[in-house]
Amino acid sequence: MTARVLNGREVAKTLMEELAMSVGAMPTPPRLVFVRAGDDPASASYVRSKERLAAKAGVRSETRVFEASVTQEDLLREIASLNADADVDGILVQLPLYGHLRASEILDAIDPAKDVDGLHPVNVGLLWSGRPGLVPATPAGLIRIMEHYVLPFEGQDVVIVGRSNLVGKPAAALFLARNATVTLSHSRTRDLASVTRRADVIVAAAGQPGMIRADMVKAGAVVLDVGQAPVDGVLRGDVADDVAGVASAVTPTPGGTGPMTVAMVVANTVHAAKARRG
Repeated sequence: MTARVLNGREVAKTLMEELAMSVGAMPTPPRLVFVRAGDDPASASYVRSKERLAAKAGVRSETRVFEASVTQEDLLREIASLNADADVDGILVQLPLYGHLRASEILDAIDPAKDVDGLHPVNVGLLWSGRPGLVPATPAGLIRIMEHYVLPFEGQDVVIVGRSNLVGKPAAALFLARNATVTLSHSRTRDLASVTRRADVIVAAAGQPGMIRADMVKAGAVVLDVGQAPVDGVLRGDVADDVAGVASAVTPTPGGTGPMTVAMVVANTVHAAKARRG
């Protein structure tokens, strides 16, 4: 068996075309503001890719960059100003921040209606309550990929490897809302291979390159690889190469879930703009 490749770039392109049409029908394009207060080169590159994709959808975006001398109070004032600005539809604080800053306090200060990362406790509560809200971009992208390729949700046994607030937990809520049976596994799970082998869908989001091997995957399973880490200068996911010989469908790294994460931030901005403007 050779697994079908679930091309995230292709799905993101289709989504951007849909969003561009939607934005074109709006009186004023949505506006997204990135706040970057950290010196991680990967984060800077990530923000630039988000800006480029936002422009393709017709979304206005800008990045406000702060030096290492910025204080917690400075950033909180900036967030308060953006919250009060009626022209701003989305706010995204790019992580990681400088070490002296308290990220949780800054993220919690964002207006939930403008929280395009979907990390505010209000949006987390809305997600788990099954009510409309802004959803974290990476798990939302997983759902969009499966919908694009018409892969089933209902009754599927989904095993998520990783329990982070960014991916694992919100992914569990999204799959549950679509009538899947979800197991949330993690580093303390006993005999992880026996858990993943029963899955119809595996979401690998542990941040451990190559940890999901072919012998851990049921024949014909769908495998969604969220992991991205450089190994010997090459970007690797959590899923080993040999899984493609067992699974029915896999997302590649790069080019799988990564492009969808960026695309869903733009989608969240458009959704936020529509909700705020009625």
